[in-house]
Amino acid sequence: MESTQPEEIQPQTEVTPQNTDDWKRFAVDILETILLAVVLYFGINAMSARVRVDGFSMNPTLQNGEYVLVSRMSYKLDIPQRGDIIVFSFPVDQNQDLIKRVIGLPGETVSIRQNNVLINGLPLEEPYIAQAPLYSGEWTVAEGQLFVLGDNRNDSKDSHQWGLLPMENVIGKALVIYWPPNDWKLINHTDEVFGQELPVQDTVR
Repeated sequence: MESTQPEEIQPQTEVTPQNTDDWKRFAVDILETILLAVVLYFGINAMSARVRVDGFSMNPTLQNGEYVLVSRMSYKLDIPQRGDIIVFSFPVDQNQDLIKRVIGLPGETVSIRQNNVLINGLPLEEPYIAQAPLYSGEWTVAEGQLFVLGDNRNDSKDSHQWGLLPMENVIGKALVIYWPPNDWKLINHTDEVFGQELPVQDTVR
């Protein structure tokens, strides 16, 4: 008598469409890219700033319309030095940012006379300015403050008009002109160079 064996049933395996996995992987990649971009954006903004030069007060060093990269980290462990070009919040209007050159440091006396800028009686050599200053005056720089001037001395609203700059107003140090491309260059921060002392009889009255 012929016997029959029950037919063996093969289990079916569930097949996940390849397209579903691809879309999931693509979505994860997009989210990771967006997250990385956000982290980089806030990280870069925490360490740097980008500013546009408006006006002619820093001619010939900086030109109207140029874009400058500013380091916010430069003065975290140090203070500005003479010759540094800095960006700061205008003490008279905190909503306005200005860019000028540091001339006087805390504890110094800045005098402007005979078309010269003097620090504690010694004239600065300033090859970067547009023209020698046509005004005069004397200022004592207190602790926690700076004396700043524009390189275009006779067309700049700066410390000789509105006074000393509080150190906490400093945003950072200007590093590079990055736009327009033809103007790209590292910004010139000069070391202090002094000339011979002017005659005593020519002091400001």
